Amino acid sequence: MIMRVGILSRWNATCGVSLHAELIAWEFIKMGLDVRIFAPYIRTANRWWHHRIIKEDEPFVTRCYSELRPRDFSGGSLEFDKIVKEKFDFFIVESYTSIPYTEVEKLVEKLDCFKIVVIHEGSRADIRYLDLRVFDSIVVFDERYINEMLPEYHDIAKIIPYPCHPVEKGSRKFAEDRLTFFSFGRQPVVEYADYIEALEWLSRKYDFVYKIVRSDGFLPFDKPWIEQSNGKIPNSELYSYLHSADIHLLPKGNTSYVVVSSTLCQCLGSLVPTVVPNTRHFEKVDKEAVVIYKSVEELKEKLVELIENENLRKKIAKAAERYVEKNRVDKIARMFLDLYTDRTLLHSVAVQ
Repeated sequence: MIMRVGILSRWNATCGVSLHAELIAWEFIKMGLDVRIFAPYIRTANRWWHHRIIKEDEPFVTRCYSELRPRDFSGGSLEFDKIVKEKFDFFIVESYTSIPYTEVEKLVEKLDCFKIVVIHEGSRADIRYLDLRVFDSIVVFDERYINEMLPEYHDIAKIIPYPCHPVEKGSRKFAEDRLTFFSFGRQPVVEYADYIEALEWLSRKYDFVYKIVRSDGFLPFDKPWIEQSNGKIPNSELYSYLHSADIHLLPKGNTSYVVVSSTLCQCLGSLVPTVVPNTRHFEKVDKEAVVIYKSVEELKEKLVELIENENLRKKIAKAAERYVEKNRVDKIARMFLDLYTDRTLLHSVAVQ
């Protein structure tokens, strides 16, 4: 009998919650599982700045819940009948700050299957379930989530790292036509400031272009070496963009929250060297797999070294490949299946 999986999550959208669900779900489908996605209504999800739809939904996607409002986290609803009428072997909730917690908790209580919650929230205060033990298992991306946020749930918490897109090597030789830097997405303007300042300094020595693809308006920087375009890059096309560049500049801002960078996990498999600021997003990443800087002055130094040192670039690529292979999406999807099968076996033994 084909295993049936339900996933409640954002979907086909520009955010880490959606990407996680998509990566896992498509692997399940490759494995032959019957997958059903239950996603938020676009009109409510679009109220949040980081949510934008990338493409049309597939036939197995049902949009059936309203997200909470950004200003006061009120509202929210869920069409229970569209979910509870189906029978699942296990059900995954991708939990995040605007999910309608009360309704989701009621839904999970109604489901007669193995229930998993994936924690995307970055602080304990943001997790607004009455009791997470309504779920059979809590999935977190690393030990920080348990130690800093959920110590009382350590017995049912399982660390499953954020999945990485598999390695896809490009054929471009470094700066074969012109040295090219690349960024994409819709991060706040301030998060690009370090890169703009460092590249302005670098422009005195090197001829290069900084290509920026924005899904929500242009950045207010007018430099001859900047090329901006608007567009939402589908996952299927992202690696073509990355492989046309020499260095990937990933903007992120400081935060006190527990967080990982879904963008890094999405892009690292391109093996294009990625430069990142020293924020909490990258605390658990292999430090040899990325270029991490603490100040603009250090960023300048590291960019020069990256441009001039071929051996360094090769070292970074090898470390990135090791990290991606360890956290490759098919391995991560299997870990989710193991949660279900291990629990099922334990239950079977207990019944006997």
